[in-house]
Amino acid sequence: MIRSGLVWGQLVSLSYRARVAALLEDSPLTSEAVITDVRHLLSHGEEALAFDTMCSWIYENALPITRQYLDRLVAMADEMGTPRSVQRLDELLVD
Repeated sequence: MIRSGLVWGQLVSLSYRARVAALLEDSPLTSEAVITDVRHLLSHGEEALAFDTMCSWIYENALPITRQYLDRLVAMADEMGTPRSVQRLDELLVD
């Protein structure tokens, strides 16, 4: 049973990693240093920290985001249990 639990945890982590990577690709971030940092965190299994870092930089740089992208971020934050990551990002919505 422990073995299947470990496998499940690894699959969840891989799913988060892939989905955060996809959000990063679609993000408005343009700083190569920030993008590299987020990818580095993902490569070391720090999916939640990578996600929070990405969201923080989007907010700090006041980068415009669409409703669709925000919805994806909110869904990811809810699933990962990191709702604070997306607080106030609605201020950046564009039509």
